[in-house]
Parts: sequence; C-alpha cells; structure tokens
Amino acid sequence: MPRDYQNQSPTAFQRRPHLTKDDEWIRAFLREAKVGHIATVMDGQPFLNPTTFWLDAENHQIVFHTNVAGRVRSNIESNPKVSLEASELGRLLPSNVALEFSLQFRSVVVFGTARIVTDPAEARRLLYGLIGKYFPKMTAGKEYREIADKELRATSIYAIQIENWSGKENWAERADQSDEWTPLDEKWFEE
Repeated sequence: MPRDYQNQSPTAFQRRPHLTKDDEWIRAFLREAKVGHIATVMDGQPFLNPTTFWLDAENHQIVFHTNVAGRVRSNIESNPKVSLEASELGRLLPSNVALEFSLQFRSVVVFGTARIVTDPAEARRLLYGLIGKYFPKMTAGKEYREIADKELRATSIYAIQIENWSGKENWAERADQSDEWTPLDEKWFEE
C-alpha cells in the first residue's frame, strides 16, 4: 500500500535512509555538479529543462538563467514552485535477483520557490557567480567582456529559494545478491 504523502515535506519518508546525505555533503555536491534539471509545471503538465546552475550558498538559493522568453519563464510566472535535480552516475550493478539490479549514483533534489531577478545589480552578481562556477580562472573585464545591459535584457535570471533538499549516494561496488539463486559469474562484474 502506498504511503500518504499529503501535507508532508517533499523529502519525507526516505525509502533507503542509509543512503541519505547531510547538508554539508549536499552543498559540496551542488558546487561540483555540472548539469541540473529544473522541473516546473503549467496547467498540471510537468516540464523538465536541463541547465547550468550555481549554488549561492550565502543566500541559500540556486541560480540559473534562460532566454528572456520561453516555457521556463512562462511556467515560473504562473507557478513559482520548482525543483532542481542534479546527479552523477557510475557503473551498472548486476544482480542475480531482478529487483536488486542497480547502478552507482550520487544525486541531490532541491525544492523551492523561484523568482525572476529584476534588479540589474543583483542579476549581474548572480550571473558572475554562475560563470565563476564553470570558469573559475577567468575574470570579467580581463578574459571576457563584462555583462552588458542589453545582455541582461535578453536573459531571465532566476533565484530558487531553497526550502528543502535531499541528497543520496549509492556507490556500492556490487548490488545485493541472493544466496537463494546461482551466484553470478565474475564476468558480469568486469568493467
């Protein structure tokens, strides 16, 4: 029988609590993860969009950007409740039991409320933070031109205020195996 998730935090009832990670691990993972997926909803239809992102840890928010017009902006203007997922996948993990097949993974899911950043000074600060995550050795005004007003007008910058988050890691060398079935041949564990 399924659990009743009504009126619960989106991170309630972790199915495998031993895989759950703490806030420090989550922050470290978000600083390194390269691609996130932003989930928005319009008229009951979920929409998922891959994006670069930056954890603005000081303000406990996730920053990303899109074109000034488009589905993501329209969805957020209609419903600012969003989530972001970022993950890293490792090896596939075979088993001799169908329900134990698995893979190595690390992941974070963030839940929050997005806002469109309209203040030009804040927008610049957030965009420079985003650029700094991916290109930490480059400097505005030195290796690349500083952000121009016309570029800000052509971009939507978002800040997701983090309300909840969850981090998980399963980096086991092997999936669970059953002693009630013939053990797998070692060839299945070779990379």
